[in-house]
Amino acid sequence: MQEDYIRESRIVDKTDIEKEMDLIRNIIKVNEELNTANSNFQFAEEELIDYYTYQIKAHQSKLNYLIKQAKTRGITNDMINQIKLKLLGEELDVG
Repeated sequence: MQEDYIRESRIVDKTDIEKEMDLIRNIIKVNEELNTANSNFQFAEEELIDYYTYQIKAHQSKLNYLIKQAKTRGITNDMINQIKLKLLGEELDVG
């Protein structure tokens, strides 16, 4: 039995600006996940130490990859921080 998988949107259908915004959003998201894993590691007990260590390594590897991709597109840390602040401002306006 074969299952059909449906994508929400095709990557090739996105414009360069949309791809860059997705990349920046992913960088912000992974950075937050890394910070959360680091915080959780500080309070981890016994078996959870290995779990959070794995999470930290995984998030750091993904973040390094995304930052490398951003650099090849000419995206700077300043641009990422500006968009992060803008997104935080939008969340505060909605919430």
